[in-house]
Amino acid sequence: MTFKWAGPILLLAALVIGDQIRLNRPGHKYLMSVSVATPDGIKSASGVFAVVPYRGYSVSGATRTRGDALFVDLGHGKNLLALMMHGEKGAETDGMNYVALRAYRAAGRNVSFGNLSQMTGSVPVTGDLIPVLITFADLADPKTARVASPDDLAGVLGAGYRLNGITVTVVKNGFWPLDFGGSLGEPVTHGIGGKLPWWNGTDAPAAAALRAAGLVPTAAEARMPFDAMAAFIRK
Repeated sequence: MTFKWAGPILLLAALVIGDQIRLNRPGHKYLMSVSVATPDGIKSASGVFAVVPYRGYSVSGATRTRGDALFVDLGHGKNLLALMMHGEKGAETDGMNYVALRAYRAAGRNVSFGNLSQMTGSVPVTGDLIPVLITFADLADPKTARVASPDDLAGVLGAGYRLNGITVTVVKNGFWPLDFGGSLGEPVTHGIGGKLPWWNGTDAPAAAALRAAGLVPTAAEARMPFDAMAAFIRK
């Protein structure tokens, strides 16, 4: 009896695993880098994001981006975060899905969303494509968050601080879910929780930070601008 059902069971398992790979494999990945000029020189941070088009069976699904907000340690207790949100008051939370596409197009590269994984080289992220930037006066207190204008970082950080540039570079998808690095593909960057002393796995402090910065937290997804996986898992 065991051998009789072994074949069908293995086939079913292969079909299920194959479908999960189809549903969750990124359409493309990109590396975003943020560079800030400080009185002590250039400070920077970068991270890999994975954009997963919706390939499910429901009409209500949506494209999602996996990754974390970028944290730039500026020294002397100063910091800058590029959140995973765009627009006035951070109302556009799906901007990270299309920032690479829009940046390549703005740079004159006529590419479709489906073919974005074939792009090479870095392109600048400017204007409305720049994610919402915030800074914490006291990194241990989420209520000290303030929005930092890309055109005037000195307004909140002090003299000598300015945005040196933001770029995106499409990187290889690799072999998801085995994309652990090297020839297997660039892994998505995580770890923002380790940068924020108040991060405790709940939405409350993240929502407090967004409200303090005058942004719009979605009640059920307040962590999403910091850690997209929190919302990705829920969906």
